[in-house]
Order: sequence, then structure tokens, then C-alpha cells
Amino acid sequence: MILTLTPNPAIDRTLEVRSLATGAVNRAVTSHVEPSGKGVNVTRALAANDIRSQAILPIGGVEGAQLRQLLDDESVSFVGVPISDPIRVNISVAAPGGVVTKINEPGPTLTWAEGEALVESVLTHLGRTDWVVASGSLPRGISADFYAELAERVHHAGGHLALDTSGAALRRGMEGQPDLVKPNLEELAELAGEPLPTIDAVLTAATKVSQTTGGSVLVSLGAAGAVLVGAGSPLHAEATGRVPVRSTVGAGDNLLAGYLAAQGEPSQRLREAVAWGSAAVRSTRSLARPVTDGDRRTVVLHPAPDPRRPL
Repeated sequence: MILTLTPNPAIDRTLEVRSLATGAVNRAVTSHVEPSGKGVNVTRALAANDIRSQAILPIGGVEGAQLRQLLDDESVSFVGVPISDPIRVNISVAAPGGVVTKINEPGPTLTWAEGEALVESVLTHLGRTDWVVASGSLPRGISADFYAELAERVHHAGGHLALDTSGAALRRGMEGQPDLVKPNLEELAELAGEPLPTIDAVLTAATKVSQTTGGSVLVSLGAAGAVLVGAGSPLHAEATGRVPVRSTVGAGDNLLAGYLAAQGEPSQRLREAVAWGSAAVRSTRSLARPVTDGDRRTVVLHPAPDPRRPL
């Protein structure tokens, strides 16, 4: 079982346009609404590929009721923890070529008791050796060390924790020694305090994170695939050929889901991760279609990453 915790979930409304002009009236060609939040996306991707997962998230307001219905409509297993404030609604505007403009609401303010109820829900449903994905931004009212404390309690219960967040929540969350950290290139550069223009720079920064946490680091690199550090020799994998990118929203979440779903050696897990991420960008929705053997065949593994390769 893979549990996901999304303290700041959302309803995502996506508008597709032929072009986007700021300061002018833009007309959408199509629109759709879906449940969202990084951990929610991980569980949805796992469920779409018949991997057992359960999402744990706060539910509040009319928007929370809509989110509950959207998850039910997709037959996604979840536990909704009641909160007083309504959850957020995010807007994405998708233009041709995979260019997506996002406007994210800040979300609710949670009380200490509501935050604790989320953690207790995780521990209640956690089995020994299960993975917990602690994912996304922290809502107002929740301290930056929330994920670090969660990691300690998950480890005490015999579980493993994957951390996928940014900013202060990522820096403080690393103090809980998560078993896996999954930053994207921008988030890793922020941690490093400098640009990361090459594979070598990414490997150096990721190795420092691994040395800090004692766990593995999976870095998503967009079109350049992903690198894995801390699970043996550094590895790099990417999808070859021309991948039609309709939207990158949720691609990193699908990549993380694929890594956790895979069995076998680190190289196999990385290949599966990149296949899932590649499948995700082909859709305007954050939920990828089920991953196929065709997706897997496009992935090339580089056991010896080219350190000079630019990003």
C-alpha cells in the first residue's frame, strides 16, 4: 500500500486556449475540472495503473464536497479529514505547445488540531514497510517542520517516507531524514543556492541532499528525464524520440508514482518512473493514461550520466 498525504489539496480547473494574451479577453476552447494536489495526483496515477494507494487529505467547504465527489467519480480511495475552512481552487490555462499558466489559491488555514488529525489518519492506515508520500505545499497554520515530524513518526511506525515539496517545507522536511526526496530542477537549484546548468551540477547537488538525509534523491528534469542518486551508482534515464507535450502539470507526480510502483533494482525503478512521467505529458490532465509497454520502450537508461550535458 502507498499512502499519500496532501495537506493543501485543490480542485483544478483547466482552460484550453488557442493563444493567451494578457490584458485581453481570451476564450477557452474546452475546459475540465479534476481533483488535484501533488499527493492526490500520485494516488490517482497509481489507481489508474491498478496499484493500491490511498490519499489522505483535508476536506472543507463546498469546494471540499466537490473534491470528494470528483474523487468518488474516479473510484479513488481516500480518507477525508474534516476542516473548517474551504479548500482551494486552482486555475490552469493551457496554450498550444504544452505552455501552461497556473494561478494557485493559497488554500485554507488549518488549526493545530486539524494538522494533527491528518497525521493521525496517516498513522492509522499505515502498515509496516508501507510508503507515505508527503507531498505539496503546506497550508497556512501548519509549521514548516510538519513534514519532518511526520517522517519521524512514520519511521517509528515502520514505514518509509517520500518527500515532494519545495521551499522551507523541503529544507525543514529533510531534517526528518526522508527515505526519498523528489525535487525538480528548480527546487534542487533553490536548495543548492545556485543554478544547475549541467547533469554534473545536478548530481553534485543531489548527492549533498542524499548525504544530508541518508536516503535517495530522484530529480525530475523535464524533457531531460530524471536522475537518481543515493541508491547505488548515479543513474540518468530519459524518454527518446519526439514526445508530444500537451501539459507538464502533474508529470512529476506521475514520475514519483511510477518509481514507487516499480519493483526490482534502482535502474528498473528509474526507467518505470520516466515512462510514467512521459505518459503524463501527453495529456492536458494531471492524470496520465495507464502506462503501456510502448511508453517503457521509449526510455533509455544512462548508467554513466554525461556530466557535461547541458540542461
